[in-house]
Amino acid sequence: MILDLPVRPGLRILVAARPVDFRKGVDSLCTLVKQTLAVDPFAGDVFVFRAKRVDRLKILVWDGSGLVLLSKRLERGRFTWPAVQDGAVTLSPAQLSLLFSGLDWSQVVPRTALLAQQPPA
Repeated sequence: MILDLPVRPGLRILVAARPVDFRKGVDSLCTLVKQTLAVDPFAGDVFVFRAKRVDRLKILVWDGSGLVLLSKRLERGRFTWPAVQDGAVTLSPAQLSLLFSGLDWSQVVPRTALLAQQPPA
């Protein structure tokens, strides 16, 4: 799999909730991260962007030596995106992997949340 990002403590995976113009390249998306999300794109966090067409995504990440831009278009189906709003939605590494695979990441609930919902024995 191409998407093999190192998981480190404090890693944030941010999905820009508003669709972006997919003609934008590395520099334009980097500026968008700074201005819209108010985050440093060189901090090593992962930024996911959606197009108006729901079958496309771009991922921007600093790997320590440069900015990496991944682009994916599903041949069939569509990505599951959060509702369009301002700002960003945070994903876990597992949710990002599901999103990138074209699966419905929104159905994944962290185990700690499941344990908190169980009645005491």
